[in-house]
Amino acid sequence: MRDWLCWQVLGWLAQVPADQLPDPPADAERHVQLVPLRKGQRLFDIGQAHPYVHVLRRGCVKTLYRGADGQEWVQAFFDEGSFLCSLTSLLPGGVSSYACEALEPCEVERIDYAWLEATARAHPLWQQALLMGWKDYATRREQREHLLLTHTPEARYQAFVQQHPGLAQRVPQQDLARHLGITPVSLSRIRARLRAPTIAPPAV
Repeated sequence: MRDWLCWQVLGWLAQVPADQLPDPPADAERHVQLVPLRKGQRLFDIGQAHPYVHVLRRGCVKTLYRGADGQEWVQAFFDEGSFLCSLTSLLPGGVSSYACEALEPCEVERIDYAWLEATARAHPLWQQALLMGWKDYATRREQREHLLLTHTPEARYQAFVQQHPGLAQRVPQQDLARHLGITPVSLSRIRARLRAPTIAPPAV
């Protein structure tokens, strides 16, 4: 049996110690696939039927929306150990509302969602893990909306660096600017301003 990272992630979500995790179901090999991605390759695209959830084994990806004029907005970044999917593509007859693109060479575990859901119904542990996964996913999206609507660009950048310390230097700055809802020039100015030393006032 392959050492699937997705089962470790599900176990973490269910708050089960690693040494107490049950083995993956016997038919897991038929429903979980390892997908390699080249830099710039898309795991799924806008308008595509893609009823899968994913766990990122290696690399970094971005999810993005595209407007009618072709302009792109970066919704989120994901790195190793992340759990991701397009929720709309999991609905009956649904398609993805955004795309997922590799920012560097990646390995992704792709899990058939219908099988995962059936497995969760049969095993309370995986049902709990799946529920916690959706809660985590929804919480991150709500936090993202809150930052965009209520915080300044500088505060959004600082929050991103605090929450994702390894990604701020790892992702292209143009993509990071699109994620923050600002221009690359504005991002460059924010970074320069935050790097500038604070000069103490002269002693009286």
